[in-house]
Amino acid sequence: MRYPAYLEKKFNFPGFYRVRLALPSMALPDPATALKAQLVKALDQSGIKPGQTVAIGVGSRGIDKVADLVAQICRSIKDKGAHPVIIPAMGSHGSATPEGQEKTLAKLGVTSDTCQAVIAPQMDAVQVGNVFDAVPVYFSKKAMEADHSICINRIKPHTKFKGDVESGLYKMIVVGMGKHAGALTYHNFALKYGFHTLLKAMGDTIIEQTNLCLGIGVVEDAYDQVMKIEVIPAAEISTREPCLLALAKSHFPSLPYKKLDLLVVRQIGKEISGSGMDPNVTGRTCDLMEDDFSQSLYAKRLVILDLSANTAGNAIGLGNADIITEKVFAGMNYQATIMNALTAMSLKKAAIPVRLPSEEKAVQAGFQTIGPVPPEKVRAVIIRDTMHTTDFLVSEALGPETEKLSCLKEMIPCRIAFSSSGDLIAPGP
Repeated sequence: MRYPAYLEKKFNFPGFYRVRLALPSMALPDPATALKAQLVKALDQSGIKPGQTVAIGVGSRGIDKVADLVAQICRSIKDKGAHPVIIPAMGSHGSATPEGQEKTLAKLGVTSDTCQAVIAPQMDAVQVGNVFDAVPVYFSKKAMEADHSICINRIKPHTKFKGDVESGLYKMIVVGMGKHAGALTYHNFALKYGFHTLLKAMGDTIIEQTNLCLGIGVVEDAYDQVMKIEVIPAAEISTREPCLLALAKSHFPSLPYKKLDLLVVRQIGKEISGSGMDPNVTGRTCDLMEDDFSQSLYAKRLVILDLSANTAGNAIGLGNADIITEKVFAGMNYQATIMNALTAMSLKKAAIPVRLPSEEKAVQAGFQTIGPVPPEKVRAVIIRDTMHTTDFLVSEALGPETEKLSCLKEMIPCRIAFSSSGDLIAPGP
């Protein structure tokens, strides 16, 4: 394929710095043990009795130590003489098939062997109510067949909207434990009633009308380590989740810049963010009814170099970029990506940006399509992904601003280079 002459030529990239920030680690020394201590009391008060069955909704997100936490929930339930059953709670993920969802859990280390519990991946959902007279509310049929239900999820800022509850327990019970039917219904009607308003209404109905007895909220620090776990009675989720969201936002990873010419993201994936790359970091959203995230960051150009191994080809979010590599396009599982996009009513996130043959040409195009800015003046940042924002590369134009950061640990001059196949060779992770 032919390209404009400026892109065909070899490009002289400016100097870079490897930047490492020193943010405080808030990690719990043993999250599973901390969870166990809370579950002893919570399960006693939940009404769970020996011989009963307890469904545990587990999602597809890459929560820190999620397999250890789920295994501990199962052990604690067994200690009460009850029987745990793991329910994949992930809407359309895994191509919205039982096999795909069970495989998604396995990639997170959550299996029947590791958790010593049955996994029930069936996609059937039952209607448990209505909101706004027109919106049916669904919940997993297998979960409803159990005597009690529990859900666990990370609480964090959402990638579509802002409110007192965003991505957390409400989202888990509505979109996750609602199965594909619940996810599709929510995203469809949210375009009429609003994402936050509808999430609260549907979630309140599930809390009132189902066997949900506990929610387990997990908050992570800037290094994606578990910093807080809270076991919450179902009736108290509406008051406790906003408090945990505020804590999560205060420790959420972000870049210490407001305006860039170029942001390069080395990989995107579903285990990194529900949107592949988190707009709370990139500032990029582009679909119907989504809130404006550009106050977090404004980047003139955004380049994606690859898909993560664990995303299994789901390339949702690539449409928020300007440029991708042919490697991203070739690695995309179109079925998984389009199922995710159509279920979430986020068509733009599955759109195909400009494709370039290598990482080198993709980064070069990012530098050369922002107007007549000399390379040494381009404000560029290269990150591994949107979960890792404490160790990254910045171009020399950002040097003076970076030196003033109070959280700066080290700033080492370096050069970026590319292999013979055009893959980025950069210092750092």
